[in-house]
Amino acid sequence: MPRLTRSKGRAAGERPARWRLLLRRWRRALIRLGLAGLALGALIVLVIVLRGHGAADDSLAPRTAWADALTARLGLRVRAVVVEGRGNTPEPLLHAAIGVAPGDPILGVSLGAMRARLESLAWVQQAVVERHLPGTIVIHLTERRPFAVWQNQGRFTLIDRAGREVADEGVANFKTLPLVVGADAPAHAAAILDLIDRYPEIRARLAALVRIGGRRWNLRLVNGADVLLPEGHEAQALARLAVLQSDHALLDRPFAAVDLRAPDRLILRPRPESTPPEGEVGKAPPGPHGEAAAPGKPT
Repeated sequence: MPRLTRSKGRAAGERPARWRLLLRRWRRALIRLGLAGLALGALIVLVIVLRGHGAADDSLAPRTAWADALTARLGLRVRAVVVEGRGNTPEPLLHAAIGVAPGDPILGVSLGAMRARLESLAWVQQAVVERHLPGTIVIHLTERRPFAVWQNQGRFTLIDRAGREVADEGVANFKTLPLVVGADAPAHAAAILDLIDRYPEIRARLAALVRIGGRRWNLRLVNGADVLLPEGHEAQALARLAVLQSDHALLDRPFAAVDLRAPDRLILRPRPESTPPEGEVGKAPPGPHGEAAAPGKPT
């Protein structure tokens, strides 16, 4: 008679162990979750691709509206906008340039268009815009640094080192910046100020730089005197002026003007009795040979 052996399998009608049932349920849930994630990921990629083409073809915008609405229902909405690097950019202008509101579909936000709007603001030199799913827009700003105050026809404006206008509001908050005067002064300010910064004894006495005839500079000193610099030879003239100040304290003497335009001679113009008191800055006097000072007067 053959020998009977007991089967190691589960007997008929026997229920599987509880842990096995739980494992099966978890596996099914994970599969469903994975499929949902793949579907959502595919939808996100589709929206991004369509919007990428839509930047050049506005006719695709209606095709992506449904996708934006669907992803928004799935939780992909703007919940926060984080701005880093803001120092002087006015908040109302910044908010208008950002142009999104809480609850907007985050995939419907055009990062390129937002960056262009931000970089059109006078204070903003560069903007980097990032989309952090599921609901955060992160903006990194690099602002322009005010380099000088520009006075032209009675108007005061902050300019950067490149001569670009930055702002004409809040100028009083930048009293320590140098003052440049004249229609074309911003384009040439950096070069002359870099030269003057080599001579602290001159820089400490400087009240303003006045552009003359679109060709050269006058230094307006805090005591009301003017130093006439030659066209194209500012470096040599400033070095000469520094020696005269060191040896003879020339800038502390009561002169109305110091003419350095001739390399082989020094012309000193005495201060008339009608000259304003020391420390009061008035209009730069016209130079010889019919030269006229730039419009406006340093104050």
